Amino acid sequence: MTRESGSRGPSAPEGNGRYGERVFRPQDEGEPERIDLGALTYDATTLARLRQLGVGPGWRCLDVGAGTGTVARSLLREAGVTEVVAVDRDVRYLTSRPVAGLTPLAADVTSDDFAPGRFDLVHARFVLMHLPSPARTVERLAGLLAPGGVLVLSDAVDLTTDGAPRTPFTLAMRAMWQGLRETIGTDVSWVPRCPDLMRAVGLESVAAEVHVPPLVPGSPITRFWARTWDRARASMVATGLVDDAAIDEAERWLESSAFLGLSPGMLTAWGWNPARSG
Repeated sequence: MTRESGSRGPSAPEGNGRYGERVFRPQDEGEPERIDLGALTYDATTLARLRQLGVGPGWRCLDVGAGTGTVARSLLREAGVTEVVAVDRDVRYLTSRPVAGLTPLAADVTSDDFAPGRFDLVHARFVLMHLPSPARTVERLAGLLAPGGVLVLSDAVDLTTDGAPRTPFTLAMRAMWQGLRETIGTDVSWVPRCPDLMRAVGLESVAAEVHVPPLVPGSPITRFWARTWDRARASMVATGLVDDAAIDEAERWLESSAFLGLSPGMLTAWGWNPARSG
């Protein structure tokens, strides 16, 4: 059997659950605050890239995996787009704060009947890394572009591989990635190939960049990782790479002024529908 380009290998763990089910459940106390810590870290970079790509008045946008809706609302408030259809499997955070132009849509992007329309911008951040078939999802999202539309995808790239120094932080990160992969199928190994997946589905003028936020004690990103480890603690310990004491030590490292380390980066890739005008 031929393996799909960009998909998980035949022997790779697929996980027994999904994001938002076994871990990172939206109904859990503190989950929206954890998500918003990530938004505080990455939203400015995301919005700057979208504005540089020309996103603005008159655009109709699709935000996949919209979470608490910070990107969707910023597109309306700061970029002045016409409409944002904000998709998530659970839209409780989107419907709780309605704004003009924001259309929440409870849907599963992997479902065969996911067909919300055509858009000038299709955006997804930290979504495909949690799905079972990135290549197929890239193809599906590219198919939602209107003539001249742009697909913008952001996912995590791991900077705590075997070549990185062995510290409580890198051990915790390695355990987190392995634990999430074994639990809910999260996989970031394919992310550097995202631009190639975009080219493979016919998108043009494909490009990419990586943003690595500094790990400063007390910053939103250090607090985000500490809360993420707490949420994923059981799956991390189950790997055998760390125990509870090791995770606690890694969290103390995050808040130490002597700590040196690199957070996982955010790779953002974009590509245009070849019918782009001008």
